[in-house]
Amino acid sequence: MKTLVFASRNRGKMVEVEHILNSLLGQDGVKLLNLDDIGYIGEIEETGQTFEENALAKAKMAYLKSGIPSFADDSGLEVDALRGEPGIYSARYAFLNGKGKEGDSQANMDCLLKKMETIENRSAVFICCIGYVGEEQYIVRGECRGEILRYPRGDSGFGYDPLFYVPSCGKTFSQLPRDVKNAISHRGNALQLFARRLKQ
Repeated sequence: MKTLVFASRNRGKMVEVEHILNSLLGQDGVKLLNLDDIGYIGEIEETGQTFEENALAKAKMAYLKSGIPSFADDSGLEVDALRGEPGIYSARYAFLNGKGKEGDSQANMDCLLKKMETIENRSAVFICCIGYVGEEQYIVRGECRGEILRYPRGDSGFGYDPLFYVPSCGKTFSQLPRDVKNAISHRGNALQLFARRLKQ
């Protein structure tokens, strides 16, 4: 079993990522450490202009601190009619628009719905980039296209999940069973590509 650092403090996300990776890798599974496990103090600033830049920068910092192969993800929502907003600022969208606190999912959804009040084109894409730094360095990118609803639906998931409707499933991310969401989501797609690279 390979040990990797996942450059995050979000234990819920770490459990999800470890579960998905191990289901994809089978007997070649991984054990994940997080930033606390390697003694990294503070947050890794996201100063990049793209998901790719942010993911790779976080992975590099974790690798430099630990010497252990490391990876990080950066993800967000891009709405076509808003020219890609909220993009890399998805988690801070409301805060940057003068509403709510950083990471406040409800405030972020409210802000997005307000901006899209009169917009008919609801198409959007969730993007997840994973940066890896170890014996080599690379980035993989997963996407999932959908539409932004006018009202939230569903109780599970996080972030914009209750608003993100996947036409092929007829449900929002929040309404999908976890295994179905993991199979089609942006993060699930990126992790599938990442698992393939880890097997090489």
